[in-house]
Amino acid sequence: MFSIAVSGLVCSSAYAQQAEQDWGIAAIYRMASIPFKTENGDQTVSTFVPMMFFDNEHVFIDGMQAGAYLYQGDNIEFNALMRMRFVDIPASAQNAHQGDTFDFGAQLRYQFSQNWQLDTELMSDKDMRFHVNLSASANYQWGDWQLTPHATVRYKDADFNSEYYAFNDYTGERIGAGIDVNAGVRARYHVYSNLYLLGAASVTHLDSNAYQSQVVDDRFEGEFYLGFGFFNDKSKAPKSELSNKRYWRVAHGWATPSNIGEIIKLNREKDPYNNQLTSLFYGHPLTDELFGVPIDIYFTPGIVHHWSSEVQSSVTEYVAAIKAYYTFDWPTQWRFGVAEGLSYVDSFTYVENEEMKSKGYNPSNLLNYLDFSVDVNVGDLFNSNDLNNVWIGYSLHHRSAIFEKASQYGRIKGGSNYNTLYLQVDF
Repeated sequence: MFSIAVSGLVCSSAYAQQAEQDWGIAAIYRMASIPFKTENGDQTVSTFVPMMFFDNEHVFIDGMQAGAYLYQGDNIEFNALMRMRFVDIPASAQNAHQGDTFDFGAQLRYQFSQNWQLDTELMSDKDMRFHVNLSASANYQWGDWQLTPHATVRYKDADFNSEYYAFNDYTGERIGAGIDVNAGVRARYHVYSNLYLLGAASVTHLDSNAYQSQVVDDRFEGEFYLGFGFFNDKSKAPKSELSNKRYWRVAHGWATPSNIGEIIKLNREKDPYNNQLTSLFYGHPLTDELFGVPIDIYFTPGIVHHWSSEVQSSVTEYVAAIKAYYTFDWPTQWRFGVAEGLSYVDSFTYVENEEMKSKGYNPSNLLNYLDFSVDVNVGDLFNSNDLNNVWIGYSLHHRSAIFEKASQYGRIKGGSNYNTLYLQVDF
């Protein structure tokens, strides 16, 4: 998905002046009921979920789902789709089971009125367990409120039902296919400028085969979430031209077993095996102000190559994030930057795997991504106008799991850090 995002964004905007984009970054606290029988009597489970939002004519990221527009007509569109799905089991079992997952598939959307749309989806997990969704949803806005009621009828094949509602790998029980029903509402409230409050609630009625599984205790599943986010200021018209430009950033870095606090204090420990990475990031401008302050915001997908060493094979990492830069003069132009997003690795790096082993965790391919950077403008540094679009700097490349608060990251604590040097070119 991230490679699709890079190619789509570059193709659509390589020679065009950038207008303000539809974007957002948010954090929610999700709580859900546990429909399964539990040894310790847990009835609810909670998780902290960072979310990103971005939409242009080629790709979209909408909180817990993302995809690519493959065809768009007057009232019909066909999309490739990827969506996060939670498996609500007790928090104490989530690291061992690693239940939360992503589903992949296709979506056909029909806009049958100004407010209402109908979606038909064919989805599968990574092991080809299928489900089919038929969903109706609406979008209503009253002043500062935006409400999205929705209802979904979902058909699950026998393999899907057996895996996620009978846990057949553990119990040996096989159950048949089934149809469940979900209904709920999502809400967004505009507080001030770029600040919004978010909320949602829904309930699911399980099919008979799932409900009669030996591990299921309740026919109904409920969930709700509350949070906040930063989005386009709806009280202002979108800007037709932004001051910040697109960029490419190339970085090379070295692993360290030190944590963020130690790195900030310059108390950095060297990795004895000299594990290294090289990364390439694309920056797509979203806006050039936040709460009226000149802060450049970008959507920045990237790909990272972790080089092989005596203790690890090569690893590929995929990243998508929202990054903010604040520019100041001292006496040349400097920038502080911070990014928040998602990171997925196709296998585990040595430094991260060793930390997880030392703490008794199973590692997670998907983790939260942070990037802290400081750079200086090369044109100002050498008094050359020809180099005003070039920046050199330092960044901290960080993967972690939010202190056991996030089920989608395997309910772990810790991660990995790389000190990197980079060259960034605006265009």
